[in-house]
Amino acid sequence: MEMSEARDARVIEESRRQAARLSRLGWYHTIELPDGGVIEGLQTLDQQRQRLRQFPIPEDLRGKRVLDVGAWDGWFSFEMERRGAEVLAVDSAKNTRLLEARQLLGSRIGYQMADICRLTAKEVGTFDIVLLFGVLYHLKHPLLALENVCGMCREMACIESFVTDADPSAIPVMEFYETNELRGQADNWVGPNLSCLLAFCRTAGFARVNFEGVLGERAHVTGYRHWLAPTGSDPAPEVLCVANSARQDHTFDLGDDYLTFYFTSPLGGLNCDNVHPQVGAYGSRPIDVARCGGGWQAACKLPPGLAPGPHDAKIRTANSPYSVPVRIVIGSVRAVRDTAASSALRLIRIADGATLEAGRVRVGENSGMSAWATGLPADAGRTGIRLRLNGTDLPANWLAPPIGEEPRQINAALPSGLEPGTSTVTLVFNGEESAHVTIELIR
Repeated sequence: MEMSEARDARVIEESRRQAARLSRLGWYHTIELPDGGVIEGLQTLDQQRQRLRQFPIPEDLRGKRVLDVGAWDGWFSFEMERRGAEVLAVDSAKNTRLLEARQLLGSRIGYQMADICRLTAKEVGTFDIVLLFGVLYHLKHPLLALENVCGMCREMACIESFVTDADPSAIPVMEFYETNELRGQADNWVGPNLSCLLAFCRTAGFARVNFEGVLGERAHVTGYRHWLAPTGSDPAPEVLCVANSARQDHTFDLGDDYLTFYFTSPLGGLNCDNVHPQVGAYGSRPIDVARCGGGWQAACKLPPGLAPGPHDAKIRTANSPYSVPVRIVIGSVRAVRDTAASSALRLIRIADGATLEAGRVRVGENSGMSAWATGLPADAGRTGIRLRLNGTDLPANWLAPPIGEEPRQINAALPSGLEPGTSTVTLVFNGEESAHVTIELIR
């Protein structure tokens, strides 16, 4: 106890010395000027460069857009601009030193006051790279902030945060500081350990999260929106259904929604580390992968930053190609627009999968739909055939063999949480879509 108290006393004393020096200097970042002069700050140029070197940020950022959250005096923003990026610096309070430095440097970075817990792509758009240096522990809502960062990030986010310990195998825990328990500063709210920081980044929606290293008490983590390319040749999974994880229906909302892929794969040992879901352009790490009946299920967060409307959902294993994509609709279902004038596909009849009652399909557990269609090639297989219900795809789980010119029967499973009501169905195959047929979903 005495050793711990002595260490804490040394840390507090060092914090006081740094605060006094910062008060004397006025600048936190050291800024190099075009004439060779230097504005001295609490952080030296070597320290700032060392922090930046922890991340895989390219030297050439021409054509890239960068967001610097918590920019403070702006050195990291100016460095990103020096490398060729278009830069927006944001901070929760106006920093006149950044504005002064921008003028002295002839810089063209954008500057905006904003709270990262409220800032989204709706206000500022999206960025190839987001910097979040020395910010997270100043926030009362760190996970919300990381979700917003993820939603504004197209490629990667570079995250630096104070951590209470640097053991990535420890149980994820976070300390909460009600007043000024951390370094005597009232604006320090949380102290995650490293494993909690990594878990936060995964939970926020990043597909991959890499631990880069620790400098002092600060951990450096890179979050990526995309999966690495497969390195093997395993068979692709086959998606049977995609449903909202909570409601088990086909509605997906912008925000904190989760979806579940139901799929088959001949592989065993699947888990959250080797199953790679993707919706639209972005990967999403599963929160659960488990056996389900004769196949598998994988639940994941709907990737932040997707626009309302239709998106392809697909899944692969670490060493396989992607499954055939299944379309889901985020937000309100758009009105049906028939585009089948040039399509040979035609739905002849829709019926309940169990009773075969025409035009009326029961919803609930183990519900299904049967359709009879013409226009499919004789050699068409079940894979790639979709019954599109209210804009969202139901993959075919059975296709009748061709018999002359007779319509072919197609069966598909329905999510268990669908609500009754008037619905539309189309047939989709090889990029073509039939005219719609209206049916009633009933209890």
